[in-house]
Amino acid sequence: MSSESPQFGGKFRAGVLCATGIVGQRLVQRLAGHPRFQLTEVAASERSSGKRYAEAVKWHLNEPIPAAAGELSVKGLEPSLDCDFVFSALDSSVAGPAEEDFARAGYPVVSNCKNHRMDPDVPLLIPEVNASHLEAISLQQKNRGYGTGFIVTNPNCSTAGLVLVLKPLADAFGLEKLFVVTMQATSGAGYPGVPSLDILGNVVPFIDGEEEKMETEPQKLLGKWDGGRFVEAGLGISAHCNRVPVENGHLESVSMSLKKVATLAEVREVLRDFTVSDELAALPTAVKNPVLVMDEENRPQPRRDVDAGHGMAAAVGRIRECPLLDVKLTLLSHNLLRGAAGAALLNAELLAARGLIARSRVSAGEAAQPQTVTP
Repeated sequence: MSSESPQFGGKFRAGVLCATGIVGQRLVQRLAGHPRFQLTEVAASERSSGKRYAEAVKWHLNEPIPAAAGELSVKGLEPSLDCDFVFSALDSSVAGPAEEDFARAGYPVVSNCKNHRMDPDVPLLIPEVNASHLEAISLQQKNRGYGTGFIVTNPNCSTAGLVLVLKPLADAFGLEKLFVVTMQATSGAGYPGVPSLDILGNVVPFIDGEEEKMETEPQKLLGKWDGGRFVEAGLGISAHCNRVPVENGHLESVSMSLKKVATLAEVREVLRDFTVSDELAALPTAVKNPVLVMDEENRPQPRRDVDAGHGMAAAVGRIRECPLLDVKLTLLSHNLLRGAAGAALLNAELLAARGLIARSRVSAGEAAQPQTVTP
């Protein structure tokens, strides 16, 4: 397939791995009517293979299954799907080798999984934060012999909103230390998630692996790609992660020390003025102002504010002085959109806009064969 004439009237063909899971369902939902992508393949475990998607999936979203998606035949996880790239919403128990198999077969893999996030040659991407990290793709392909395939990941759902807010502050004032306490929604645990008798009227002060992700992923996201490796940001980060009885939306209380002295008014102004580049603003899933500053003393709140920016913005409030560090604030982001499906979709849109998907696949129906491409 040439970059000038993608299939389906100019749309790129997308596949979703683990399309029956909660993040996979969000991807299927958001691909319906997408102006640049056409969902052509859904894949899942062997027990679903061969069924119509509408028969295989236990649909959890309020909106009905998109009609076209419901008629697709569910495939297995073999890298022979008729699509130009794949979204991976796989369970971490199988995602690592499966994503490598697809990349080796020539598919760009846009992953929501944790397995490859901290690999030294894999971009961990938030387009508004570190789009320049996509330069690592060519080295990844060279190191792994992937030809036209590659892996790009989005961060953990709690990291995503945090780093989106930290980025403009890091650019304006510099960051030294960070202390964050999260109150994370039950939907972040997938389906069926946390048993009702464990979470109703309760707070669970442990989420396996979550604190480690929040303490390591921002280092890569806010760091730099120097042409041969990722250089970490060098922040001091301490995270406490809790599961709370909220359906959607991760709320985070953050205290931070800045390298430069800043007034609270200056902090608010920097956050309010944070806008994306024209390149990103042109992407269908992007929002021009990805941070919404709220002045009410009791906001943001998950019930009221989780859908800020169609679920792709972080809402920030309670910006005030911190008696231990410099500044403290509260932020909220949608864990299934900004932190998962929407993040992956935005990453794919940027990859397509930069030509990294357009040149990646052969014509429909042919077996994928790696080929050497100059980025």
